[in-house]
Amino acid sequence: MQASRARLFKEFKEVQREKVADPDIQLVCDDSNIFKWTALIKGPSETPFDGGIFQLAFSVPEQYPLQPPQVRFLTKIFHPNVHFKTGEICLDILKNAWSPAWTLQSVCRAIIALMAHPEPDSPLNCDSGNLLRAGDIRGYQSMARMYTRLAAMPKKG
Repeated sequence: MQASRARLFKEFKEVQREKVADPDIQLVCDDSNIFKWTALIKGPSETPFDGGIFQLAFSVPEQYPLQPPQVRFLTKIFHPNVHFKTGEICLDILKNAWSPAWTLQSVCRAIIALMAHPEPDSPLNCDSGNLLRAGDIRGYQSMARMYTRLAAMPKKG
């Protein structure tokens, strides 16, 4: 557990330095628990998520970095690799392809990449996966854009 605390503290210091370097990711450690983090990520440009700010919750195991963190979307998102109700994310690096070389920051980058390049063949959200597999890109994008507007964009006035 001591090693995981040291690693998380090192990542915390790096995040403080990188705030300006990576404007698409805002990673914050819980004040009272270094194993709980949240992130705000910007939806990638030229995707239906563009303009949205999505909140992620990280639960870091005591065996970190030997085991991956559990990450889920707190913001509703219409994406084939994200469970619509729970926010669970289907991403290989969070499961069997994890490596201790990954950091919480790089996990956020991988999630942003997944948002831009969905994998409809392993869907957690079958509705969005089916739209993409059927070739209905327009239908998928309009649903994803609608949920981005409803859940991930600031309300006007």
